[in-house]
Amino acid sequence: MGLYVLTCRAPLRHSQLVRLTSLCSKHYDKTRFSSRRFSSHISDRGIGYIRNIGIIAHVDAGKTTTTEQMLYNSGALRRAGNVDQGDTVTDFLPMERQRGITIQSAAITFKWPLKERLPHGHQYVINLIDTPGHVDFRFEVERCIPVLDGTVCIIDGVEGVEAHTERVWSSAREFKVPGIVFVNKLDRDGASFKKSVQDIGLKLNGMPLVCHIPWWGKETIRGVVDVITRSVVSWIGTRDTPEELSKKMLEGTIKDEVERAREKLIEQLCEKDDDLMELWISHGKNLPDAFIKESIRRVISHGDGSLIPVFAGSSLKNIGVAALLDGVIDYLPSPLDRPELIVRVGLTQKPLTQVLQHPKDPKVSHPHVEALASVFKVVNDHRRGMLTFVRVYHGVLKKNTHMWNANLQQFERPLNMMQISGGQTIEIPHLSPGQIGAISGLKAARTGDTLLTYSSDKALQSELATIQVRPPKIPPGVAFIVLDAYTPTGATILEAALENLSREDPSLRWFKDEKTDQYTLSGMGTLHLEVARDRLENHYKVEAYWGAISVDYKECLTARTAPHRAVFDKTVAGKSGKAACSVVIEPLDEDYRDTLSGPYLERDGNVIQVVFPREDLVPNIEATRQHLTNGVISALARGPRRNSPMHKCLVTVTYDARTDLFGPAPSSHLIGAANKATREALKEAYHQGIVGILEPVMKVTIVCPEVSAGAVQHDLHSVRGGHVLEIKDVQDTQAREDGVTDASQIYAPPDPYEFQTTLRETQKGRLRMLEITARVPFVEMLDYDTLLRGKTQGRHTLTMALDTFERVTGPREKAL
Repeated sequence: MGLYVLTCRAPLRHSQLVRLTSLCSKHYDKTRFSSRRFSSHISDRGIGYIRNIGIIAHVDAGKTTTTEQMLYNSGALRRAGNVDQGDTVTDFLPMERQRGITIQSAAITFKWPLKERLPHGHQYVINLIDTPGHVDFRFEVERCIPVLDGTVCIIDGVEGVEAHTERVWSSAREFKVPGIVFVNKLDRDGASFKKSVQDIGLKLNGMPLVCHIPWWGKETIRGVVDVITRSVVSWIGTRDTPEELSKKMLEGTIKDEVERAREKLIEQLCEKDDDLMELWISHGKNLPDAFIKESIRRVISHGDGSLIPVFAGSSLKNIGVAALLDGVIDYLPSPLDRPELIVRVGLTQKPLTQVLQHPKDPKVSHPHVEALASVFKVVNDHRRGMLTFVRVYHGVLKKNTHMWNANLQQFERPLNMMQISGGQTIEIPHLSPGQIGAISGLKAARTGDTLLTYSSDKALQSELATIQVRPPKIPPGVAFIVLDAYTPTGATILEAALENLSREDPSLRWFKDEKTDQYTLSGMGTLHLEVARDRLENHYKVEAYWGAISVDYKECLTARTAPHRAVFDKTVAGKSGKAACSVVIEPLDEDYRDTLSGPYLERDGNVIQVVFPREDLVPNIEATRQHLTNGVISALARGPRRNSPMHKCLVTVTYDARTDLFGPAPSSHLIGAANKATREALKEAYHQGIVGILEPVMKVTIVCPEVSAGAVQHDLHSVRGGHVLEIKDVQDTQAREDGVTDASQIYAPPDPYEFQTTLRETQKGRLRMLEITARVPFVEMLDYDTLLRGKTQGRHTLTMALDTFERVTGPREKAL
């Protein structure tokens, strides 16, 4: 048997030979593969037919167009919308349709495959989230990724893997979310599937598994071939029905290339999958398709991105989109296939099942959690009001049940529950585990909150009341704008609008200056604030004076403060009480994780820890810790020097029950004590001259013609005070020094001869483009795109993201 297999394959590598030797003696049990596909439990089977996926990519890669074609192919839309025409379903904001970009993530539900393709089968439910591609809305992407079970990354077949794509792909790997890649826009001049596959391997740090290859015409893509089934799965001008596709037969060059691609795919899988290696020993090159598909599903389920299934097509021409949906069903996991959810209880991390364990004494009745869901999006809809989008992780979330908000520590009651499919809203009575839906009527829920329902309508005095599902890490703002309402009535409208806007997008922060009655709104960049202004003016009908967009500087400490103890004994909301605590603030070291002991919270670039010298005397330690932490957070929002937020501070709160506990006290008094002590420490630090100023420094990527690169580089370094990190040719496909993928082992099918000729002719008249990566202070980049147009004649792209905050010193500090 071994001789037969070896004669049917390409030569094995040493690593394969070593594993082959150990596997030949093992017995193969065929039942392992079928048992994973079927479940006798009805509820589990239903959850197994759910796919929660997100569309991620760089701006203009074709995410929204792909989503529209998915809806069209599934029958949810009668025709696909067009980004250029502004009639897409998922880009629902007027500014999205005006600019042709995605600003807010849109959650929609549809079924696949079509019923006529499954006369006796079961349709899958796909909950799809189309996310923004612009870097200013990266938080919008990253707050959605944790609720996903899989991602579809869209890549422009002309541009290859771009900067934002690398960032969001890395974020998905951080949460161990499996992903597949769709190389789009292969109908455009200059598109290269080969270069795109090489880019995937070298820039996304994973080995590409080419599952589909394009079937080229003379100068453009005509269809897509599945290398596993050796069949045409998409063809231009058809609805990709089995009857139409069966007429397309593989022959000649494309047939030979499919065999090479299939052989290479199996070889790459065998490197990671011992089960497939055993099957390969038994079947050789005629390995059944089902075994290969099961192997792909198995190896990517870990979410480490070491192997990346790659698909091909053109969403605008609806080529390869239906086949991509089949790939979503075949390869991406259901909620049942994902690792156990880790939740935060107080400031500690625990598996959800451990937290939900019932007490061992069956004779005593204990309230328990009936359902748990995470809020990943809040939208103010002009017809339905505030819609709260949730993902259910445990139990059945019913619409007529009081919901406990673990973040806000309060109950809310929903009005309705629904799922959105295409342009339709479908009302539903409940949401089951793994499902995604929208809830109306919640008055306070924000993005990132956790909702629970209990067996009792009373708030629980236990850790069950503090469960939180992956609270989002909200990045610090880098730009702000000042607003001044024209009238007192206008100020009331403005304040309510800002509150709703920050519920929708927590990366937008605002505060009111009580001395001037002006409002300050901060965000992640210029476009982020421009979109916020458009939303305030056109949706919320705000009328106000708007200042210019400015840099959002931060404040920091340069030395440690002395301990400051504060007592808070005022009457708050008619409630009297008394509480105290002590606070010490110091600069945050880079290695602070190695020095801290006990639980702590990271928030807005600061770290807060609460110490209890006598834990046994504190009545409710987790609630006390949370209230004291909230008091510190509010105090750090405005520093003593410029009223700018504090950053890179380590705050240690000491609550000694022997001296700081004066009997039962409302939460407001614990918050007040921590707030007062923190403010007094900051005020003293200012008088001692140990408060510094930090500025945002951006990582900037500029692609421009070679003839302009020298001037741009000089300007960034000498004029803007930046530091150029790297300059490289955009067309360079050589392996990077920090890459983990062996470039020599990447299989990428050649682009056809006719296409290569056209590409060479195109490149004769094409400028050589260079990519410049630099670190530059944000203040120097506010209007830099406009300045670049003069240096490059408009032939450039500019992207930037926050890299870090650095101290401002010397004359620049004095100028501030």
